[in-house]
Amino acid sequence: MLDEEGMRFVKKLISDYYSRRSQNVAPDKPDEREFGVGNFERKIAFRHLSFRNNDELKRYLVNEAPPYVSYSSSYYRFPSGRPMENKGWIGAELVFDLDVTDMNLACQKVHGKSWICSNCLKEVKAETAKLVEDFLIPDFGFSPGEIMINFSGNRGYHVHVKNDAVLRLDSAARREITNYIAGVGIEMQEFFPTLGMRGKPLTGPKPTDKGWRGKMARRLLSDLNKGPEALMALGIDKPTANMLVKKKALVELGLNNGNWDMVYIKNKADFWRKIIENQTIKQSDRIDRNVTNDTSHLIRLPNTIHGETGLVARVVGSVSELERFEPMRDAIAFRGEMVKIKAESSYALEMNGQKYGPYGGEIKVPIYVGAYLYLKGHAKLLGIS
Repeated sequence: MLDEEGMRFVKKLISDYYSRRSQNVAPDKPDEREFGVGNFERKIAFRHLSFRNNDELKRYLVNEAPPYVSYSSSYYRFPSGRPMENKGWIGAELVFDLDVTDMNLACQKVHGKSWICSNCLKEVKAETAKLVEDFLIPDFGFSPGEIMINFSGNRGYHVHVKNDAVLRLDSAARREITNYIAGVGIEMQEFFPTLGMRGKPLTGPKPTDKGWRGKMARRLLSDLNKGPEALMALGIDKPTANMLVKKKALVELGLNNGNWDMVYIKNKADFWRKIIENQTIKQSDRIDRNVTNDTSHLIRLPNTIHGETGLVARVVGSVSELERFEPMRDAIAFRGEMVKIKAESSYALEMNGQKYGPYGGEIKVPIYVGAYLYLKGHAKLLGIS
């Protein structure tokens, strides 16, 4: 539980941040968006709020300093109307929410899912780029200029598609999109027409194929080139993984020609089925499908403070900009003073290119480090030095 004095201190930091900010905080068409704000206990404590323009929204943020600010991906005629059917829905962006806590990484077995390390941020960034480059652009035909990537302010990224063709899609249509990305309904026989046919080689996808067929082949080739451990992560036993890597040239030749039967594998149909199913999960379990399918969902407003970290939910932009973006450097909001804290953290925190901790006791740190550890529940704020 956060103490009252610390919460007042952080709210002052939040208010000062919005007071200093000269750029717009409001999204496009703010008068057609529903807003929600939270406190330190609930990320959305109040919703059905509306603001006519950026100045009105900014005054509210400076005066109230909410730890969380969210907005609708939908546009409404009456955004403050309630219940939802009285808002007059106009349309909605297509939004994807990728969160590292869903990824079951090896590092999380060490530090748990409540702590976010540099590897966590690296992996969720890679999944975000994959969503855009492997699905949204090639498979759905969206242009890079229609896709906006935002850091969530904490554990991942939000991807917004702003395209007229998606605005009027209902929840069922959006569910079809997420099901495709998640690989729901893939029929193995469709991809492997000779699967289970005695005496016939197993023919399958080529890396040059479009859609899921090509993804399957390219992913296996990629893991093959990474070595036995990457293949074992797909459920392959160690001897078979070593054999595939040893005969990599032969396996690659077969896959490039659509022949998935170039090396002997016992129970090949079940073996390759498991490989593909594991790949499908590996590429699909990063997306919170409820966020995409539910047009009434509120999502973090870009360029606002995240109340669990003190970081900014920063607009990143394109995939090329994503590659250069470092959340623990580029999303820092509070700068200037040093602050004294009493910290208990078992793992090191890297911010702004420096490592801090592990800590056990009183220490002076930059204010953004103190705020982060306090909001994560690992420190008590003792005052500015």
